[in-house]
Amino acid sequence: MRLFVGLGNPGPKYARHRHNIGFMAVDRIAADHGFSPWRGKFQGALSEGRLGSEKVMLLKPETFMNLSGQSVGEAMRFFKLAPEDVVVFHDEIDLAPGKLRVKSGGGHAGHNGLRSLHAHIGEAYTRVRMGVGHPGHKDRVPGYVLHDFPKADEAWLDDLLRGISDGAEALAAGDTGRFQNAVALRLNPPRSSTTKREDPDPAPEPGPRAPEDPRSPLQKLVDRFR
Repeated sequence: MRLFVGLGNPGPKYARHRHNIGFMAVDRIAADHGFSPWRGKFQGALSEGRLGSEKVMLLKPETFMNLSGQSVGEAMRFFKLAPEDVVVFHDEIDLAPGKLRVKSGGGHAGHNGLRSLHAHIGEAYTRVRMGVGHPGHKDRVPGYVLHDFPKADEAWLDDLLRGISDGAEALAAGDTGRFQNAVALRLNPPRSSTTKREDPDPAPEPGPRAPEDPRSPLQKLVDRFR
């Protein structure tokens, strides 16, 4: 069994915030892969389903970002899961918008949701880091992540979420390379050739055949000097 956790803040006020891209990711997986309706559980919202041969639980902690670890820890204890069974989707200001990286273990880099997870379950879980860009100065980060995605970001955001859904089965199976390839194909689809191959110039059609001259060679020579 796998536990996929999307990080964010509950309520419509926060729904389109950059900080809520983790919620958006698991919402997309649930909708595309026929998961059960969301229900209240473990201080969060839980949805159940399968990705390939793997049973997967989707969890959106509703404790607010800074206390996400409480909800995740409760779910892990109930299902008897190890940190290695947990995949966390979260916003990443150190990646450009639309970039995605998968990482296992390591520090929390100041992300309050990850900080809470570290405190409750340790650091050995897998993170899907979804780039939202950086505002340019650390003092502007809180206001930046707690703000809606602008309309200009809607195209790449939709492609990113579609790619995550496309690769979710591979991620559940532990194949992070295939998962990241699925995302890359959505964000940068292969270009089809728009240049048509030009046909070579057709050979000229033969003109009408000249009628055969009935004269003998000698007659032709005589006629030339007349």
